[in-house]
Amino acid sequence: MAKPGVETRTRSSVITARAAATFEPVGRSVATARAFVRDTLQGWGYSDVVDDAVVLTSELVTNAVVHAGTAADVLCLRTEHGVRVEVADRYPEREVPLQGVAQPVAALDRENGRGLLLCAALATRWGVEYSPTRKRVWFQLDLPERPVGTRHAGPALPPDLLPVADERVRVAVAQIDRSGAITAWNDDAAHLFGYASDQVVGKQLGDFAAWPHTPGTGTGLAEALQLSRWEGSYGIRGMDGRVIPVYASHLRVRDTHGEPSTVCLLVRDDERAVLQSPPRAAGGDSPGEGRTADPFEVFIGSPAPDDLDGLLQRTVERARDMLDGDAAFLLLATDDETELEVRATTGLPSARQRFARVPVEAGTSRYASARMPAVHEDLLAVPGAVPLLNGTGMRSVVTVPLKVEGRLTGSLGVAAESAGRYSNEEALRLQFAADRIALAVESARLGELERLRRGSLSFLVEASDLLAGTLDRDQTLALMAQMTVPTLATWCAVYTIADQSSDPYLSYVLHEDEERIDGLKELLSGVTPPDPVPTPGARVWEAPGEAAQRAALEASRRELGEVSSSLSSGIGTTLATAAAVGGETVVLPLVARNRVIGMLTLGKPSDDHFRQEILELAEDLSRRAALALDNARLYSERTAISQSLQRSLLPPGLPQVPGVEVDVIYRAAGEGNEVGGDFYDLFPIRDGAYGFAIGDVCGTGPEAAAVTGLARHALRLLAREGFGGPAVLERLNAAILDEGARSRFLTLLYGELWPQEDGSALLKVVCAGHPLPLRLRQDGTVVPAAEPQPLLGVMDDLELYEESVTLEPGDVLLCVTDGVTERREGSRMLGDDGLTEVLRTCTGLTAGAVAARVLRAVERFAAEPASDDMAILTMRVPELHQQ
Repeated sequence: MAKPGVETRTRSSVITARAAATFEPVGRSVATARAFVRDTLQGWGYSDVVDDAVVLTSELVTNAVVHAGTAADVLCLRTEHGVRVEVADRYPEREVPLQGVAQPVAALDRENGRGLLLCAALATRWGVEYSPTRKRVWFQLDLPERPVGTRHAGPALPPDLLPVADERVRVAVAQIDRSGAITAWNDDAAHLFGYASDQVVGKQLGDFAAWPHTPGTGTGLAEALQLSRWEGSYGIRGMDGRVIPVYASHLRVRDTHGEPSTVCLLVRDDERAVLQSPPRAAGGDSPGEGRTADPFEVFIGSPAPDDLDGLLQRTVERARDMLDGDAAFLLLATDDETELEVRATTGLPSARQRFARVPVEAGTSRYASARMPAVHEDLLAVPGAVPLLNGTGMRSVVTVPLKVEGRLTGSLGVAAESAGRYSNEEALRLQFAADRIALAVESARLGELERLRRGSLSFLVEASDLLAGTLDRDQTLALMAQMTVPTLATWCAVYTIADQSSDPYLSYVLHEDEERIDGLKELLSGVTPPDPVPTPGARVWEAPGEAAQRAALEASRRELGEVSSSLSSGIGTTLATAAAVGGETVVLPLVARNRVIGMLTLGKPSDDHFRQEILELAEDLSRRAALALDNARLYSERTAISQSLQRSLLPPGLPQVPGVEVDVIYRAAGEGNEVGGDFYDLFPIRDGAYGFAIGDVCGTGPEAAAVTGLARHALRLLAREGFGGPAVLERLNAAILDEGARSRFLTLLYGELWPQEDGSALLKVVCAGHPLPLRLRQDGTVVPAAEPQPLLGVMDDLELYEESVTLEPGDVLLCVTDGVTERREGSRMLGDDGLTEVLRTCTGLTAGAVAARVLRAVERFAAEPASDDMAILTMRVPELHQQ
């Protein structure tokens, strides 16, 4: 069922292609739907209706996924007349407002309800259809008809007013098939570009065409070849490698078999009058209609580009044509109105000039300020008056300001190769056009600036997250470089400064072309690093560009002489590196905690410049990166100090005990910890006597490690003073209690070992609250080797005693901390019984093999990593035949 008053029928058309997609009811689906429709229509070659289709789709999908809260089904249908787009939602009860009723359809400041109004305003036809499960809104956009074969005539002119051309005008004719390949190439084309017919036939026109690519504007070469008629400027790369500017007229034809192709007529750009069609009258083809033309549309054309770059490029092209100039340029003012940034040019080397900056006030005369119109009849008389035109061959120029409400927003200029071309009359005409376009340019500039700032905010948030995710210095340096290349710059280098007395050191280099990194690093290594100036903001650094120019000059000189193939390859690398570094280079200080810790260097390729917004974004990034880099430095320093202190708490090494095998395995819990609450020691007391200990301080980490150091050093000192086991532990207990609030209780197994002449070993042990040592006899039986006694650090008065144990040849003594016995997997625990079972399987193994088997059993007992410190000390008396 259809709503009354809304057309639901369409003109009968054959559907030649279709594309469909479904979008979930989330906000980001609107942008995804826009991209889907734009890509689909551009792929069909329907660029004339893309913008309207995207706007309508955006509104209808927003109604579905945001306001109706359902998924949206989008269907694109291509017909021979245009395109039909259908947007369906799953909310049939939500009907559209009836036309003609008293209630308003939508207020202008509301977000919803405008989709159908836009359909009525933009679409050729549209309608709404209902079904039991969904509502479908469709719109039809017909392709505009392009008049072909329209004739133009001009008045008779005296010879001195006719356009200038060579005595022999050559018109290159090339025919291009549907795949873009050249099928015909006449003699004039061979003369103009240097290629014989057999050298180009069968190859793509795109292999020779230097098509102008302005982001977000214009038509691609492949699209231009599909249009029924196209006219404009581009370049052809000649046989000698130079780009020859041409003016072209394309006509799409078909042969008797219906096969389409494109005929291209090309002349030199300075002879464009041979092919260029005169502009139509502003009033349209019907003189009787008398519609008053919008001055903006007269100058820019309709429809006007909806993006800043397209609007600026269209402006300079129309300004050049309006004053019959050879070149034109448009500069936009920075926020503080102190500089102008080149944003669009025609007839000039735009790649070299784009984003270059010039001061607004260059002197005291009226010609030295961009705030006033200026006419230079001959630039040779005032060298440097317009720096943008230096070295371009331009002789005369007229410039006018773009102002909005009295504020300078930009400057528009037109230049010619001959002197005296312009006067005040042309300045007035250009100023009139600038006044018409200024508001639109400022509006588009503010829109672009808002998009850039939103993108910058998103970029900085992501950068902050990445930088905060690591404390590794090398990884931080790599992240800094990877975030800037290629988003902000073509290449970057990071210099670091260890301390105030150190020179900057080249720490990291990155280029968007990985093959250029080594050459770039070598070039920068030969350049004196920039001065570590703490002044915020980006400053230009000319040393890399100068070094690149010198390297390129030397390489070119070598190339002119006799060189070997290997040296020739090196010359190519040098020239490529010089081109990669030959553009603008800026340095931003990395300042953290009021100290310059390095510099971030960003560079562009030959003759390229940075945008002011990019430099501001890079400055924000450098502040965040500097803090992250300094945090990584502090973390590395403190980690090194911590590890050094921890290593000092470990025994320097195990002594060789005659007639006894000894092995230790130690694992500290926690990342970065080398010492925890568990500890061990084995040390000589006097000739023939050795002390050993294994203990566990309550807790883990640095606090427990402090008590570990106290216990290990106190044991050695007291034992070497001649105290027996009980006396040693009683005095250690008093020392721990003296620590007061920092004291922690300690379980400790301490013993003294005396190897005997008969091959056995005598042990005297005291087990103060520690897991009991286990003795493995040669026959495979396992028994405790001591009895439990009170732990240390709890009671003042301890009465401890020592027990004697004799290890016979082949016997093993296993001492562990509770990190071994308390290993858990859910509710299960290894325990003393589990450890006993593991030890029973170790008969005949060496001390090292016993420790390794115990560790393996502990690790395999549970899938999760161990969360407690762990120490394993094994002593084995070898059998007599092994000694």
